[in-house]
Amino acid sequence: MSLDAITLSVIQAALQQTCDEMDLTFSRAAFSPVIAEANDRSDGIYSAVDGALIAQGSQGLPVFVGVMQYSTKTIIEMIADGRCLAPEEGDIYIVNDPYLGGTHLMDVRFAMPVWRDGKIFCWLSNTGHWPDIGGSVPGGFSASATAVEQEGLRLPPVKLFKKGRLDPEIYAIITSNIRVADQRIGDIRAQAAALHVGQDRLFAILDRYGDETVVAAIAELRRRAAEQMRANIAAMPDGIYRSKAFVDSDGVVDEPLTIALAIEKKGDGLTFDFSGSSKPCAGPMNSVLATTLSSVYLAMRHIFPDVPISAGAFEPLDVIRPEGTFLDAKYPRPVSGCAAEVSQRIAEAVFAAMVQALPDKVTAAPAGSSGNFALGGHDPARGRDFVMYQISGGGYGGNASEDGLSNGCSTIGISKSPPVEIMEQAYPILYRRYALREGSGGAGKHRGGFGLAYEVELLRGEARASFVMDHGRVGPQGALGGQDGAVNSVTV
Repeated sequence: MSLDAITLSVIQAALQQTCDEMDLTFSRAAFSPVIAEANDRSDGIYSAVDGALIAQGSQGLPVFVGVMQYSTKTIIEMIADGRCLAPEEGDIYIVNDPYLGGTHLMDVRFAMPVWRDGKIFCWLSNTGHWPDIGGSVPGGFSASATAVEQEGLRLPPVKLFKKGRLDPEIYAIITSNIRVADQRIGDIRAQAAALHVGQDRLFAILDRYGDETVVAAIAELRRRAAEQMRANIAAMPDGIYRSKAFVDSDGVVDEPLTIALAIEKKGDGLTFDFSGSSKPCAGPMNSVLATTLSSVYLAMRHIFPDVPISAGAFEPLDVIRPEGTFLDAKYPRPVSGCAAEVSQRIAEAVFAAMVQALPDKVTAAPAGSSGNFALGGHDPARGRDFVMYQISGGGYGGNASEDGLSNGCSTIGISKSPPVEIMEQAYPILYRRYALREGSGGAGKHRGGFGLAYEVELLRGEARASFVMDHGRVGPQGALGGQDGAVNSVTV
């Protein structure tokens, strides 16, 4: 079926707008500041056949969107072979198992099939970072964890909503195993509502243009994305580009972890080989395969932002599975640091290799850490428990033409530090300082951007703090002769 350019463009924009409305609904309805204010969430549309990415929201974490195509594929496969209950209209699945196409346990995914004439037309999925998912410490970021069970509740794909109604038994299992459980119902309702908004918008698109036309448009958009990525790659010089990036330690064994990367460019394709990277580690700085793959895709998206995002953009990228390394963790390896820390180090390795081929297009390494800080305790004035999660901004690397951005969002997405006023209103804390960390960017002709320095005081009660962050030993790498950025530090 042939499509005219105008119809194709309108459908593409409509699919994008659908995802954006899902993002907006999720944030505006969510209870937790990390979702409502920090945008630690994402929404997307996925193929009914293999879970491949069709469209994503522009205001969520792109690394989630890449990951969700693997969790959606897993659900489809588990339904097909009987390991998961078959879907009915109104069902919504919940899953956070890192080893089934996930990230860390706190990133909870919902997936809902969209039905059309008795058949599944596509899947809608979203991810939200829940402030707590159980485990040995509030917030789930246990730097000393040696098994995933210490990090929290692990859910395989199960139906949380059946025929549009919340399953009270599954809900009871979840809330019996997490902290501040009474507050999660707001996030659950918001996450489900976002999917229903997406379904309504999709129905409007299908009713207007017809199912056959929309299916043809989706296929054409995927083909064009692949073609555009191949054209960008073809313009690069052939060769093998090598780099290394380092994780300070795994939190348990005080030895650095190495990400060794070789990118081979041949014709219009790229092959990514992580052979030689460190073996699976004892602590929480392991990465599951879905996160590793998505980190590579996201890094390439930064380098070639003109390529429309869909599964087609990933087709020219061949990632050799890094079996036997900490970038392909298996159960029961702990993984709380994978989504916010190791994923950024993978992207950093991609940048360091690609800058050799594209010196005018790639930046030096960004801050590369989300500065994960969780604080959980009891607020005696309000008579209730709380769990707070803080994300920190950081500087971007300089490039061939200008200095890096100061206090930017994480390279794995566009999550932001929640406003201090919101945090002080929600939790018994006071920010004594919140400012740019001047001089923290690596020096050079075009220096890196400045990071963030802040001080938080617990005003009342007792609480337990936990931190999972990187670049405390080795700062972000400079490029093309520029110096490295400053290291992170924490004082309690």
